[in-house]
Amino acid sequence: MYLGVPAAALAGLILFAYFSYRHELGAAQARISSGSEVVDTPCGPIEYALIGKGAPVLLVHGAGGGFDQGLEFGRPLAAYGFTVIAMSRFGYLRTPLPGDASPAAQADAHACLLDALKLPGAAILGGSAGAPSAIEFCLRHAGRCSAMVLLVPAFFPPGALQVRAQPSFMFESVLGSDFFFWLNMKVARDAMLEKVFAIPVRDFENASAGEQERILRIARGILPLSLRRKGLWNDLAIVASSPRYELERIAAPTLVIGIEDDLFGIYRSSRSAAERIPGARFASFPTGGHLWVGRQDEVVSELTGFLNQPAAGKRAEFIRRAPSISARRDPRTRSRAPLKSLHRNQARFPCCREFRSSWCTCRPRPASCRN
Repeated sequence: MYLGVPAAALAGLILFAYFSYRHELGAAQARISSGSEVVDTPCGPIEYALIGKGAPVLLVHGAGGGFDQGLEFGRPLAAYGFTVIAMSRFGYLRTPLPGDASPAAQADAHACLLDALKLPGAAILGGSAGAPSAIEFCLRHAGRCSAMVLLVPAFFPPGALQVRAQPSFMFESVLGSDFFFWLNMKVARDAMLEKVFAIPVRDFENASAGEQERILRIARGILPLSLRRKGLWNDLAIVASSPRYELERIAAPTLVIGIEDDLFGIYRSSRSAAERIPGARFASFPTGGHLWVGRQDEVVSELTGFLNQPAAGKRAEFIRRAPSISARRDPRTRSRAPLKSLHRNQARFPCCREFRSSWCTCRPRPASCRN
């Protein structure tokens, strides 16, 4: 008799969890079943959605995304007067995974989508694992790339990721199953934030309620994961191979945004990439993790300021914010010139060299100060 009580409670808990899971999965499936279209192109079927009115911005989502993630990241841009084109990349949702799903092939698909929309060109924003194809687009279709933004680009150091030919048991358990992903977000949320989304828990806890909800909305938005699994595995294989891109050939104005405590450990690689792109602007933030929690307004400000004045990207400029820090590299110096550390108050004294601080801005000594 006594054993029957806990058994009944356990059964009730299992039933509650099951119906909660089915309800949330059904809501996720309903969310992605509308709001997008599929267009047939020479590069294959491509799913996409449009929001906003204004200059076009092709938004290339990261790992685990789709057109819906692109809309989530693109809504602030649409509110500031841009037309956001959010596609589902190869292997995500209703865009199939072709035999050649390389960044170069995906870049050609970006061009095919612009053709289908009768657009001669666009700015392109590649977030995380969307950065490789954004770079290839600006290399292979340079005349159609008006500006490029690399937002927390997934440039992993060689050997940092090891991806097998087939998904591992851990991958299948956490990222290969709708149920296990849902369950882990319920019972191990903090571990998922750090291990899957690369966000320090302290950054999440210190953020506002609105920012916490934004992060959880993005995390929950990965469901249904089963419809993104092929694309996710392809992305992992690409970033793990640590391909080297001909960044020195990029001619478009470029903004790179990095977060110093991104738990994927890609901050230094992001900065290095910015140094190799002629005239690239590099903006960094000390906290926020891979999804810049607590920094949304600042990141949106960087994005809109750059996209509204793309010519500003032609100046070699490196900015570090922490907080209210801003200084510029001398536009007359080469983009790969050695960087120096200046005190946050040194903007008033550009010729001084004795200041040192953890709040630094990177720029070479102005030419006007040289003897």
